[in-house]
Amino acid sequence: MTDESRGLGGTVGPPWSVDVLADLHAGVLDEREAAELWPRVNADAEARAIIEALEATTADLNALGSAPVEPMPAEFAARLDAAIAGEAQRAFGGQPQQAPADRPVAPVVDLAAARRKRNKLLGWGTGLVAAAAAAVVAVAVIVPGGGSGSDVAQPPPTSLPGQQPGGEPPLALKKNDLGGALSGPQGVQDFGPLGNEEKLDACLAANGIDPSLRPVKVRPVTLDGKPGVMVLFTTGKLAQFRLVVLSPTCGPNEPGKLADELIGAK
Repeated sequence: MTDESRGLGGTVGPPWSVDVLADLHAGVLDEREAAELWPRVNADAEARAIIEALEATTADLNALGSAPVEPMPAEFAARLDAAIAGEAQRAFGGQPQQAPADRPVAPVVDLAAARRKRNKLLGWGTGLVAAAAAAVVAVAVIVPGGGSGSDVAQPPPTSLPGQQPGGEPPLALKKNDLGGALSGPQGVQDFGPLGNEEKLDACLAANGIDPSLRPVKVRPVTLDGKPGVMVLFTTGKLAQFRLVVLSPTCGPNEPGKLADELIGAK
């Protein structure tokens, strides 16, 4: 960050630093600083305009995730296919052959399909490396005197309840203090124990919430110790959000709503 007036003891106010307002909007400031700044921001027209622009930008970026993917132009599809074919021939022995001068242009392909094709080829190479590494480990284990008989492979670390493999641990919330839901970056889409967006939409519909409303944040939480999934919506009011916490067992016939509150600015 470039703003040097941040932090306790600093002077924060007009002229407002965009860096400070962006941190406040993203929820990265601590609760005491945020509670001190929001009333001053809400009372200043310039600061409100910047916050509104940040919220509009966040909404636009979230909308990009559901936008259709344009097909790859034919010229680039042909070049990508040629590059993938060349890499595959070099990886498995042999040299790429020169294409004849009258070779037809490759058909236009979907960008997602081209990515899957590339990832499949890369996966072959990764599999060969993994197999070689496993063979080396096996030889080291069976060589007499190569190690202690008590060396046993340890099981992989387990995830916490409601935590997806590789995801963040659940955020701990309390019903009498829900402000922590605003901490951390916006735009997170971690469905936790619900697994995917389709199950989340079914839970929202069961609770009378329009699934077409796109949340600014979804992540696993615990509410007073109970596991759940937090869904954060904008309300159209500056710095005010709607927080909904759903049970991991919610579905079309079981709303399972643990909390539904307005947080942030009143």
